[in-house]
Amino acid sequence: MAKNESGKANIVPANNAEATGTGVVAPDAFVNPGLPPHRPRVTDLDPKAAKRAERVVYTLFYLSIAASVFAVYAYMFFPIEPENVHSVRMNTLYLGLGIAFSLLAIGIAAVHWGKALMADKEAIDHRHPVRGTEETRARAVEIFRESDEESGFSRRTLIRNGLIGALIAFPLPAIALFRGLAPMDVDPNNELKHTMWKKGIRLTRDPQGTPIKASELTIGSAFQVIPEGLVDLPEHEMLDAKAKAAVLLVRLKKEDLNWTSKERESWSYEGIVAYSKICTHVGCPVALYEQQTHHLLCPCHQSQFDISNECKVIFGPAARPLPQLPITVDAEGYLVATSDFTEPVGPSFWERAN
Repeated sequence: MAKNESGKANIVPANNAEATGTGVVAPDAFVNPGLPPHRPRVTDLDPKAAKRAERVVYTLFYLSIAASVFAVYAYMFFPIEPENVHSVRMNTLYLGLGIAFSLLAIGIAAVHWGKALMADKEAIDHRHPVRGTEETRARAVEIFRESDEESGFSRRTLIRNGLIGALIAFPLPAIALFRGLAPMDVDPNNELKHTMWKKGIRLTRDPQGTPIKASELTIGSAFQVIPEGLVDLPEHEMLDAKAKAAVLLVRLKKEDLNWTSKERESWSYEGIVAYSKICTHVGCPVALYEQQTHHLLCPCHQSQFDISNECKVIFGPAARPLPQLPITVDAEGYLVATSDFTEPVGPSFWERAN
C-alpha cells in the first residue's frame, strides 16, 4: 500500500467509481495470475490406462459388496456364546472387518473414480446475486446432464452398477445387527415383570451379599442392595439378574413418607423403603441421593424422583415412578422382601403403557 511522507496510507477514489465515498486503493495490488496451464492425466491420454482405472473402480465396488455379505455371514456363523469370551472376540473381529472393508472399498473407489476418470478441467464459476429465472433453471438441468456425461455415470455401466450394488449391500450388516436386538422367543415386558425377589428373600449388601438388619439403618442412610443368593450365581447369570433386581434402600422419618395408596404403607418398615435402582427412562442406575430433599437423581439424563412421595417423577424425561419393592423384617430382624416387584422394572418402551 502506498504511503505519504507522514507514513499514512494514501486515500484515493476507487477506479471507475462515482460513489460519494472514497476507497483505500493499493497501487501495488496483487494481480490475478489466472488459471495455471491444464495438465492432462495419463488416463486422458491413454485409453488403456483409462480402462485399467475403470476396472479398479468397479472391482473395488464389488469387493465392497463381498465385504458387506461377509459381515452378515460373520454375524450369523460366528455367534456369541454364553461364557465364551473367545466367541465375543471372533464375532466382533470378523463383523468389524467386514463392515470396515466394505466402507473403505467404497471410499477408495469413489476417490479413484473422481481422480482418474471424471472430467478434469479448470473452470470459473461466476456467482450471481439472483437466481430462479427460466434461464437459470434450464442451466441447472444442463449442468446435471453435463455432470452425467463428465462422470460417465450413465456410460460406464460396470462402475454405475458396482456403485449401486455396493450402496445396497453396505447397510445389510446394520440390518442384521439391529435384527439381533429384537426379542425372538421372549416377551421383554413379561421378562421385566419378574426378578429374583420373592417372599422371604433377604436384602443383602452389594457386592458382599451380607444380609442387613433394620437396626443397622440410620435415618438418612442409603444402601444399594441385591437379593440373597445372587452372588452365588455364575457370572453371566448374576449380571443379568442384578440388572433387574438392583434396589436402593433408604430410611426416612415415618412422618416424611406420603402415601397416596393405603396398600403401600405396608410395603415399608419403620420408615425404611426400597425402590428399584433402574431408571424408568432408559435403564441407567439411579445412584445419587439427596438426603435433605429426599430426591433421587439419575446421572444420565437428570430424571429426579421423590422418595418421600412414592418415588414419583418430579423432573426429567422418565415416564413413571421407580417400582417399589415391598419389604418387612423376619424373626431375626433382617430385612426381607414380601414379594417381587408388582410392576415391570427398567425403562418404558413401545410395548409398555406408561
